[in-house]
Amino acid sequence: MKINFPVTLTAADNRKRTISGTIVTWGERGNTSAGATVFEKGSIDFSKPVKLLLEHDRTRPIGKLMDITADDAGIEATFKIAGTIAGDDSLLEAAEGLRDGFSVGVMVDDWENKNGVMSISAAKLIEVSLVTDPAIDSARVADVAATETPTENSEATAEETTTQEEKVSDITSEAPIATEAVEAAKSEPVALTATQPVAYTKPRSPINSKATYLEHSIRAALGSDESRQFVAFADNTTDNAGFIPTPQSTTLINGVSNADRGFIDALSKETLPASGMTFELPRINTAPTVALTNEEGTPSETDQATAFISVDVKKFSGQQTISLELIDRSSPLFFTELVRQMEFAYAKATDAYAVSRASATATAATAKAGATAANYLAFFANAAKNVYTGSLGFARNVAVSPDVWAEIMGLNDAGRPIYIASNPMNAAGALSPSSTRGNVAGLDLYVSRSLSGTGDGSIYVINPDALTFYESPRLSLQTNLISTGQIQVGYYGYAAVAPKLPGGYTSNDNA
Repeated sequence: MKINFPVTLTAADNRKRTISGTIVTWGERGNTSAGATVFEKGSIDFSKPVKLLLEHDRTRPIGKLMDITADDAGIEATFKIAGTIAGDDSLLEAAEGLRDGFSVGVMVDDWENKNGVMSISAAKLIEVSLVTDPAIDSARVADVAATETPTENSEATAEETTTQEEKVSDITSEAPIATEAVEAAKSEPVALTATQPVAYTKPRSPINSKATYLEHSIRAALGSDESRQFVAFADNTTDNAGFIPTPQSTTLINGVSNADRGFIDALSKETLPASGMTFELPRINTAPTVALTNEEGTPSETDQATAFISVDVKKFSGQQTISLELIDRSSPLFFTELVRQMEFAYAKATDAYAVSRASATATAATAKAGATAANYLAFFANAAKNVYTGSLGFARNVAVSPDVWAEIMGLNDAGRPIYIASNPMNAAGALSPSSTRGNVAGLDLYVSRSLSGTGDGSIYVINPDALTFYESPRLSLQTNLISTGQIQVGYYGYAAVAPKLPGGYTSNDNA
């Protein structure tokens, strides 16, 4: 069981290259990787020496334990920091309060669950780490000391570090380790003065070619602090622009197409018949009559007459020819995005066709004379009357161009907007430029990019039962061209627009 229980450093001494603080506080609850955890008084055995690691990474030791004591409050410890780049950085980060937390790693021998809290009564100290974020507020760094003159040679330090690593390895082989990160309470860190300088000189970078940049990038990925530092130095666009790879995001920016079909959404919709490039719909042209009849009079008799409307089926298709190499060597998302973009193009083409079929048969409404609320309301009232007269059905939808939509959004009648956005996130009467669906004068509004301007044909008031859009499933077809090694991708479908009752939809003829 491995758990992290951070505590905060309380001290770091910049002259002696030491960091000191409370590494464990008895009885104080902290949130660890195993949940809420508490160390009981005297629960940790620290008889064996340990190393100071960086963020619990066993490949990144930065110091060794110099002194450790326990009292009624917790455990205090002092660590000697190695004269490495990582050690220098750690001293500076601790003094500045950037990485000012201790986190202990322990092997738990005995514990019990007390109301959902892991209460540890016996454990062995395995390692201590310098970390960024504490889990217990009562543990911080108290003293930081650093100097440029090492007090012991690097070979001895390396030997002692190796010895501690071996000792820790012996302990960890006995049983699974539970890592507790416990962070100790912070006092004011000792400020650096002119008599306590921390000198830092940028090391000469061994990165002088693309090959050495790649080498140290790999070493940095494997945990080398020095290589990580060198790569950071090399990532300078002024000095080493040629060594820096240019990353490319997989997020695609598209401001030219989408799947909106505002005009088609304002119509009724049905499935296209399975066969044929034309189909017929029966429509009553003459209805039977009933009239007031005198006694012994002859009843009214008018023969019902029907005729068939012939509806043309149209094919909409697109094609892309791409290389086999592009399919094999590009992101797997390429093909998915290609098909999606072809679907957007299909939506645009079919919506424009629906507008063209409607404009050929629509009746005209009295034109509005200027962008005012009164003129628009009068126009919609007249259009609704024409629709009812021409189809004996009610106008329920209105499709407009983006320009007309913008005009309507800015109009109000006696202080009340005539356009009400239907986005459920908006309160009634509120306007929102993101709401292309709404209601104006009792009509459901749809915005279509296939309509343009504010002139003729920019507004359609529609009884959706009078104009129907038929559509087949959309299909994708892929063909390999053996001779060229290319692949052709086709996207197609069939659709039709049936003007069932031309009097049931009307447009502005002279706006």
